[in-house]
Amino acid sequence: MIRTSPAALLLLLCLLLNSCSPETTTVSSPVVTPFEVQETTIAEVHQAFKSGTCTCQQLVAAYLERIEKYDQPTKLNAIVVNNPEVMEQARQLDEEYAETKRLRPLHCIPVVVKDNYNTAGLQTTAGSLAMKGFKPAEDAYQVHELKKAGALVLAKSNMAEWAFSPMVSISSIAGETLNPYNLNHVPAGSSGGTAAAVAANFGTVGLGTDTGNSIRGPSSHNALVGFRTTMGLVSRAGIVPLYLRNDVGGPMARTVEDATKVLEVIAGYDPNDPITKNSQGKVPQNYQQYLVKDGLKGARIGVLRALSDKDTDPQVKALFEKAISDLKALGAEVVDVEVEDFQS
Repeated sequence: MIRTSPAALLLLLCLLLNSCSPETTTVSSPVVTPFEVQETTIAEVHQAFKSGTCTCQQLVAAYLERIEKYDQPTKLNAIVVNNPEVMEQARQLDEEYAETKRLRPLHCIPVVVKDNYNTAGLQTTAGSLAMKGFKPAEDAYQVHELKKAGALVLAKSNMAEWAFSPMVSISSIAGETLNPYNLNHVPAGSSGGTAAAVAANFGTVGLGTDTGNSIRGPSSHNALVGFRTTMGLVSRAGIVPLYLRNDVGGPMARTVEDATKVLEVIAGYDPNDPITKNSQGKVPQNYQQYLVKDGLKGARIGVLRALSDKDTDPQVKALFEKAISDLKALGAEVVDVEVEDFQS
């Protein structure tokens, strides 16, 4: 009779059990993919918060990392100063969302603010060394409204000094800002720093100002959507003025939808800018209702080829014609326009 020790029996049983198992299963932790800030929108950020794939602190950290990695090392030079309080503010917004389970309209949306908007406790210079170290006690009206909606001032952007150039963004406080799509080109001015920063994914949206072309030009040069707001629609209180008869402020973003969401927050009457009295009773509560996908159907769009065909770079010309084709494909009627004696 063969006797087997209890230890040997236990070993034999383990071997039998392992041999019957078709495979050994390894339990691993789920892989969490970091939220990608490149090309992201307000809606995508908020969906990430709701799904739990990103927090406000993680989002802000990702943007700050991009600024550190790309702004000065590439000599893009879009940012003048980061907000040193922004991570703490992000933590507070995370706590708020955890408690309320509700997102404010711009909850934790990092905004890059042109350096001629007053930002409480954060340097505001309008691009001039003469203003270095000046920290306003109060926010500009638009900045205040954005914060109230949950947005964060992530950083202040470079600009043409005193907003005086629509062509370049060069200041004595920070030097020259370049175009992120081609560092040999300019981002236009005077809101070129905001445009370059948003285009380089240093923030989700931005604020610019426009006296002559200073939102529209940089937005065009950096593939953004920029609104030169109607005079009196948005308060200029707390913005360093250039020429009050023409000065306005407005959003700069990657999409019409995002620019519209910012406009909803900043539009309206402010007694500190008397011209906004004209907007009372005329500002819709919901600008997003006008975002219609087939809105170009039946629209008549004029093309002044005396401008578009004049000494145009072949690549620009090809892109321009592609844009016209896209407009037609979306239902627009494109009409060539001639102005008598235009060249004179």
